[in-house]
Parts: sequence; C-alpha cells; structure tokens
Amino acid sequence: MRTIDHHIAGAASTAGGGGGVPAAARHGNVFDPNTGQVQARVTLGTAADLDRAVAAAQAAQPGWAATNPQRRARVLFRFKELVEREMDDLARLLASEHGKVIADAKGDIQRGLEVIEFACGIPHALKGEYTQGAGPGIDVYSMRQPLGLGAGITPFNFPAMIPMWMFGVAIACGNAFLLKPSERDPSVPVRLAELMLEAGAPEGILQVVHGDKEMVDAILDHPAIAAVSFVGSSDIAHYVYRRGVDAGKRVQAMGGAKNHGVVMPDADLDQVVADLLGAAFGSAGERCMALPVVVPVGDQTAERLRDKLIPAIGGLRVGVSTDPEAHYGPVVNAAHKQRVEQWIGTAVEEGAELVVDGRGFTLQGHEQGFFVGPTLLDRVTPQMRSYQEEIFGPVLQIVRAPDFETALRLPSEHQYGNGVAIFTRNGHAAREFAARVNVGMVGINVPIPVPVAYHTFGGWKRSGFGDINQHGPEGVRFWTKVKTVTQRWPDGSALPSGSEDGGPSRVQDAFVIPTMG
Repeated sequence: MRTIDHHIAGAASTAGGGGGVPAAARHGNVFDPNTGQVQARVTLGTAADLDRAVAAAQAAQPGWAATNPQRRARVLFRFKELVEREMDDLARLLASEHGKVIADAKGDIQRGLEVIEFACGIPHALKGEYTQGAGPGIDVYSMRQPLGLGAGITPFNFPAMIPMWMFGVAIACGNAFLLKPSERDPSVPVRLAELMLEAGAPEGILQVVHGDKEMVDAILDHPAIAAVSFVGSSDIAHYVYRRGVDAGKRVQAMGGAKNHGVVMPDADLDQVVADLLGAAFGSAGERCMALPVVVPVGDQTAERLRDKLIPAIGGLRVGVSTDPEAHYGPVVNAAHKQRVEQWIGTAVEEGAELVVDGRGFTLQGHEQGFFVGPTLLDRVTPQMRSYQEEIFGPVLQIVRAPDFETALRLPSEHQYGNGVAIFTRNGHAAREFAARVNVGMVGINVPIPVPVAYHTFGGWKRSGFGDINQHGPEGVRFWTKVKTVTQRWPDGSALPSGSEDGGPSRVQDAFVIPTMG
C-alpha cells in the first residue's frame, strides 16, 4: 500500500510512497471517498519530526531572505508554470482523496495559483515608506522584513488552494514555511512542495509534516516558529489562536461559517436558483464559503423560490469524482457522511420541513462510497441548532424573513460571520445591506464572495480569530515585521578642529529629537 511521508529536507520521501520512516511510526488511513476503500496510509509525525524540519528551515531561511525579492518572484513564476503543467494529474490526485469532481479540483488549484500570481509581485508589495526631512537633516524610512519561520495548518476541503494562500505569500516575503495539511487528503500538498523545489526554491524553504493533534500542538509550542496560519472549524481555530498567542506567536485562525443568501422580492429567481445550486451543493457543500442558508424576503418570494428549487435540485447529478457529468461527488469520509445525515435528522426533529431528503443515497456500483444526496429544508428558524451550527454538507436550509430588516439581522446576529450574499435589482437595498451587515465578506448578486487574490480573505466573529486576514496586502503584513529607521548624516561643520575623537566638544552637534511643531 502507498505510504505518504513527510517532505522534509534531506529525507527521501514523496507523495508516491515511502522511505525513511521508522517502522514504528504511527499512520492514518487515506480513503477513496468514491469507493469507501483505504487507498493509502499517511505517516503521523512527532515533535522529533518537526524538529528536523525546523532545523532545515532555519538553515535555509537566512540565505533565502537575503535573496532579492525579484529573484524570489522568479521562483514563484516557475512554480506556477510547473503546477499548470501538472494540472490534470494534480486534479485527479486531489479528487481521488477528497472526493470533489475534477472540475472543482481544478478550481481548487486555480484559486491557489491566483495567490501565487499575486505573490509574484512581491518586489512591489514589499516596498516600504520614506519621509525626507522629517526633522533638520533627518530622514525616516521603513522596511518590511520576514519573520523567519512560519507554519500553516490547513483543512481537508481545499488541499491545494489554502496551502498556496499561505505559503505563496510567506515564501515570497523571505520566510521558510512548514505546512501541516489535513491527514485526510495529504498527497497534493506534498506534490506542491516537490514542485516548489523543482522551481528553484532552496531545500528547507517549503516542507510538509503530517500528523494529528500531536503535530498541531508541537507546531504551536515550538519556539522557532514565529507565526501560524490556520483554517478549520471554529472550536479548533479558537484553540489554535489561544495556544499560539500564549506561546508568543503571531496567529491568524479562520473558523467555520453559516453563510446566508438574502433573496429580495425583485431578484431574478431563475438566476438565484442557478447560483444556489452551485453555492450550496457544489463540492458536496464542503466549503467554508458555501451558501447553506437562503433567506427569501416575504412569503410570496419564499413560495416562488421553493417551487423553482425543488425541480432544480431533482436535476442534480451526484456521481464519482471522475464523472464529467456529475455536479458533485462524495463527502470526504464515512464519519462526515454520518455527521451530515445526523444534522438532517436533527433539523426534522426540531420542526423543519424536509422537502428533499438526501439521506441514504447510494450510487450503483459504488455502494460503499461516502455519498449524500442533495437536501432541502424549509421553515427553519433561528432557534434550531441545525441553523446555528455548520453542517458542511449538501444541505440547503430556507429561513423565511418577513422583511428586509429581519433578513439583515439573521446573518448579523449569527455566531459566524464569514460570508453573506444579497440577490436584488435594487441598488439602494444592496448598498444598505453591504454597509450594515455584520459579516466579513459580502456578495451582491455573487453567491460565493471569495475576494480576488489581490484583495484579502477573512471573516468576522467566530469565523476568524486574529487581527490580520489572509492573502493580498494583509497577507504581506502578516508574514513580515516592520522596521523603521531614522537617520541623519551630520557634516561635522559644528565641530572645532581636533575633536573628531567624539569628545565633549561635539555637544554643539548633539542630536535633539525633532518635533513637528
């Protein structure tokens, strides 16, 4: 059976299998979600494995930081070319471990590459500030310098995009980077590290360590790691944030979500339904920016929307990852399938109306696969636990709102604040909603408002812990520290002859802190 090992400088380990791992090492199973069968095993590392990776990173990072930003950018340009060259193979590998269809797998990779493209502009993004004449003969300038060693802890749902969101900017800024991907689908992150090495990055600049909570805690506690970026569930994000900050690290920790789509009475419902099918059910709903809650304003809007949703959902094709006609594939593993189906049952017990039931779905020839059919629940209320918590599956809930103000309050008062969307033809309503809603990312007739790579990604409330968001200019801020220099070059004209030794006669040329008055 294939073994997926760490990618640590000096170790002969690849995504394809095994070497250099002690026989006594712990391992986890990697499933093929389409069949339900174990297809590989992944090494679960220890603090000693992390120490080896940290030592290699510390050896490589000073030279990388001293490399000028333009040359670092050239490595990223080459990395992008290599990933694009292997797009088809990477997408198939990703789909085989995650379960998303090939088109979604390619989208996963492409959205990560867009951040790499942004990072290729790092010579411009790293430029500091300069003030000439801040005081008499005094100039002040700032420079952004790398933190040294950063780490990323990434989830299973985007095994290519989220790692590239993190390491692309971190490496461009001159840092070394340690990636701890999800143990559920670890092969693509290892392959990305191999391609970064092929692109010209020094050994030790991008390494991959696998593991579970033991490895996460080792990363959070390691004194040489200056910053940690995390994406996952909110409870774990909070844990990562607190433990990392307590250890003196800079931490950004992105959590869960319950994104709402508000549908105004004037919205184009055919377009809304088309958008909802992709946003709620695409990638089996396993996206932190999925749209699992739709909020029609007014009962008439709700009834019209529901009448259009039912046949549209009935037309969705659930299939294996390699089926080019499938709209989405299986969820990641059996435990997650069970969890999603339990949430559907909970919603029914709480009083929600089950309009389309996706439980018990099987696919002929793949009866052991981890498939969940599309599910639609109506008359969901804010008091229901199934509304309050993240389901993370192909489940769409309808929460009816009598008016605009109620619809605005629902996402604003929810514990999560990742993304939200409004569908309307009314510019005033859209502008009012965007300005007032208490959510970090807003879409206006855009169902999944993930910002482009040169803006920044981050939610509010329990969807994000830390003060600095991911990628874009905020990413550069996160992975660097600012040094400010105040300088002057006295010409010595105030010094009497013979006092060049710096004696008391220099008092006439002594520095006085300038004021702006």
